[in-house]
Amino acid sequence: MSCRLAIKRVYLPSDPSDGLRVLVDRLWPRGLSRERAAADEWRKDLAPSPALRSWFGHQPERFGAFAAAYRQELDGNPSALDFARRCRELPETQTVTLLYGARDPECNHAVVLHQWLTDASTRTDK
Repeated sequence: MSCRLAIKRVYLPSDPSDGLRVLVDRLWPRGLSRERAAADEWRKDLAPSPALRSWFGHQPERFGAFAAAYRQELDGNPSALDFARRCRELPETQTVTLLYGARDPECNHAVVLHQWLTDASTRTDK
């Protein structure tokens, strides 16, 4: 991955070190104004499908199966592949912060997306 990737809960204050702030939730975070979110982009197309998101329900015991299914969705998602390519083309000094609304910082789709983007940088076919 050429750019630096970070993950941050969208409810936390923005910081200049966040770089490009990309909200990766399908639904807008509850109770948060667009100004306070300070997202440069809202990429709903990078979020898990509604059916997968509903099935997962942020239940930690389902996270492994959720992560595998979400990675399959990302592998077949042209928008995700384009976003990965875009991140590869950004300079190493550019930070891209993936914003999410979930409460659990370790058990959410942004964690899976971050790892998928990192792994995508090592594949030459994507």
